[in-house]
Amino acid sequence: MSRLLPLFPLPVVLFPGTPLPLHIFEPRYRTLLADCMDGDRRFGIIFSPEAAGEESLAAGSVGCVARIESAQGLPDGRSNIVVAGQARFALERFVDTPHPYHVGEVADYEDEAESSSLLDELSERVRGMFTRVARAARTLADDPDPVPPLPDDPAQISFNIASMIDLDGPQRQLLLVSRSPAHRLRELESLLGTAVSALEARAQVHLHAKSNGHGPSAAI
Repeated sequence: MSRLLPLFPLPVVLFPGTPLPLHIFEPRYRTLLADCMDGDRRFGIIFSPEAAGEESLAAGSVGCVARIESAQGLPDGRSNIVVAGQARFALERFVDTPHPYHVGEVADYEDEAESSSLLDELSERVRGMFTRVARAARTLADDPDPVPPLPDDPAQISFNIASMIDLDGPQRQLLLVSRSPAHRLRELESLLGTAVSALEARAQVHLHAKSNGHGPSAAI
């Protein structure tokens, strides 16, 4: 079913079920924020590379509904907000409104049905690989925090991991557009698999260097 949604084109990708902090400073998006806070607190984030500009958005572009979870106004009218990603949508067309920001007619955009046993198998492999990568990265950063927890749902696991690893905007958008959880998980498995061995090796060297040649990490 189609519906109208205020739109915020940005050079970032918001995934369902994940948070995103934003700094609101343009006058038209200050208005969007005020209107959303007076309404259901929802707007759509749609990926628009900075070099391409907003005119690059076309029918069929896929974005994600953002719900404003918190908003902190600043004295000069700017705001810092945190949004949470909800459902994906596909842009059908822009509509004319008196608002200074874009409003689009959008339709729901959902995953296709796939084998639950396949998704469970893929998600467990990707979960294990992500845990290894995250632990190594935390070791390198001397970060004592635990590895971020992941949800149980395989489709949501793919979005959560994609939001936390180092990917550029177009890579993130390709994952957002994919309607196959299995495809997203396989892509992440490939990306994590490329990085895990090198990260773990660097983490071991880092631990050895911190020990200065003493203690268990120096044993062979």
